[in-house]
Amino acid sequence: MSFEGVHAPLVTPFKADGEIDHELLGQHALDLAGRGLSGLGVGGTTGEYYALSFEERVQTFHTVAEAAGGKTYLTAGINATTTREVLRLGQQAKSAGLSALLVAAPYYAQPTQDELLQHLLAIDDSLDMPIMLYNFPARTGTEISDRVLGEVLERPNFIAMKESTGDISHLHHLATHFGKKLVLSCGMDDQALEFFVWGARSWVAGAANFLPEVHVELLEACVKKGDFTTGRALMTQLLPVLELLERGGKFIQYVRYGCELAGTPVGNARAPLGVLTEDERRDFAKLIQPLLRNGR
Repeated sequence: MSFEGVHAPLVTPFKADGEIDHELLGQHALDLAGRGLSGLGVGGTTGEYYALSFEERVQTFHTVAEAAGGKTYLTAGINATTTREVLRLGQQAKSAGLSALLVAAPYYAQPTQDELLQHLLAIDDSLDMPIMLYNFPARTGTEISDRVLGEVLERPNFIAMKESTGDISHLHHLATHFGKKLVLSCGMDDQALEFFVWGARSWVAGAANFLPEVHVELLEACVKKGDFTTGRALMTQLLPVLELLERGGKFIQYVRYGCELAGTPVGNARAPLGVLTEDERRDFAKLIQPLLRNGR
């Protein structure tokens, strides 16, 4: 088990009163673990980690580990605003038995590149677990520079990077300059085919919460078989969904509704995020229905 393949960053199910539905979270993790995915992530953007308390985040680590531990590769998102909080979360994830860590630049603080490097090295020194970096400057306010990436890749625990800038030229740069040392992971879903053309072997995909099989089919066609004719055909079917998620301004709400359409109602996002309009729900359902597998 590794960072390669398709990994689903889990949604966090909420009850009607806004509390986490841990039973449903465990069921959802167990279900996805048996549907061809290579791994699951807990505590990522799709799981609304920023809207959860420290205690809630820790409990989600335990819930997912107890439900799917040993059945698939489990990655804990441990991003926070301070190094101290990140280390606390990482220690809890390690104690819960998760396999690896997803680490972004601390959001809002906007550290310098030297400060970011020291932050990442402190995580490695303290936790000693496999790490996927998460390059998402639109959300964190800080990019992971070539210099920082080059330095951390000298350490064995820094294995992969989820690239979410949306900049195709940066994808080209990473593939040609770091491709031999780095497991490059698609973090901009509507660009998955381009990632695979440039050698990516990993995809962290929010829509895999409700369309896991078609994501796996697309990656396997491109990465394992080198069959980009089939890959383009699959991406043509999937692209309207992925474009809406990435460009529609309601990523979390669409993923949540996708889960409902696939038979796993996970409730509404926490405020300030709202809900989809009836028109948005109707239009999204039309896109999703032809892609559901196994009668879901």
